[in-house]
Amino acid sequence: MAIGTNKLSDKKLQSFYGVERESVMKLADGAGLMIRVTKKGSISWTFKYRLGGRETEAIVLTLGKYPDMTLKQAREVRDKCRSWLAEGKDPRLQFNLTMEESLKPVTVKEALKYWIDEYATDNRANVERHKAQLERHIYPYIGSMALSDCETRYWLKCFDRIKRESPVAAGYIFQMCKQALKYCRVRRYAVSNWLDDLTITDVGKKQRKGDRVLYDGELGKLWELARSGEFFSPYYSSLLIILIVFGCRSQEARLSEWKEWDLVQWLWTVPKEHSKSGEKIIRPIPVQLQEFIKELHSHNEKSGFLLGVVKKSEAVSQTGRQMHKRLNHAESWTLHDLRRSFATKLNELGIAPHVVEQLLGHAMPGVMAIYNRSQYLPEKLDALNKWLERLDVLSGNHENVVLLSGRGTA
Repeated sequence: MAIGTNKLSDKKLQSFYGVERESVMKLADGAGLMIRVTKKGSISWTFKYRLGGRETEAIVLTLGKYPDMTLKQAREVRDKCRSWLAEGKDPRLQFNLTMEESLKPVTVKEALKYWIDEYATDNRANVERHKAQLERHIYPYIGSMALSDCETRYWLKCFDRIKRESPVAAGYIFQMCKQALKYCRVRRYAVSNWLDDLTITDVGKKQRKGDRVLYDGELGKLWELARSGEFFSPYYSSLLIILIVFGCRSQEARLSEWKEWDLVQWLWTVPKEHSKSGEKIIRPIPVQLQEFIKELHSHNEKSGFLLGVVKKSEAVSQTGRQMHKRLNHAESWTLHDLRRSFATKLNELGIAPHVVEQLLGHAMPGVMAIYNRSQYLPEKLDALNKWLERLDVLSGNHENVVLLSGRGTA
């Protein structure tokens, strides 16, 4: 590393970015790399060099914009430019050739699949849902178009089509596509800015943060009907029992395989690929639930899945949104509201907040996530036992009755 290089820092760049100033500012990182900060706080990376001696005119090559190009990436490009100079090549020509090759025209489908493969698969718990949404709403209409030719109006036609059925879904898919295109641009895979000026409200609606908690009477009746196995289909009766007892996400139950269930130690371990936090979740199985799990296992063991089949997320969510109507509940609720009800009721029972958070599968805050690796299994089991006792009271069943399923997979 040459003396005097790497004068800039991420902290310094962040202090300049987006901050208005009276005049344009230029700062050197060293070895030819500089930033140009506009009056509006926009930051561009440049590389200054000469092809001859000091008597020749300096050439300034624009490399990219911050924060799309990070400090580390800018330094890597600078070093590459210097290596081209050492080889007697003009960085301006080589850079353009490299960019043309790396920013090759690709289709909309290729760009979105690149984001799915390189990012979402490892970082998104609901990646299968993303794939299904793109297959249904985007690929059939604009998937084969060159990304550079797919103007805003073509994207809007897709989002308007989704919006007619579900404005929230339109907003959700828009956010996903916008993030995917930015990822492709930052990684120098493909460039498209056609979604940059749009917001969620331009294409649909933001997902409303729910605050619905089922009343005691509603929850008690739902628990009673789910256990009876007569009001709902076997699949949804079993799903409801799992969601109500464990407060888990519907995805965790919907995708659950029998290999996650230890019927000797009586533990359910949700693998990190099914967990939104990216960490495995271990939940003890209360004694009162064990007969139900055994019977479910006898019905569904051959399938490999807890619920016998894997229904699509959209189908399960849609059925869940209709349940309040069948039960004549005045206020609507969703399956996710059962999770909020679980958290609320456990806190009302005096369960320690960190135990509730562990049962929910939330990531622990701050340094606790690094140093505290305890699973709190005894505390979790005590909480679930108290919760089952409370559910029996709410349903009018004041005896600790062992759950029996008597249900298959239909």
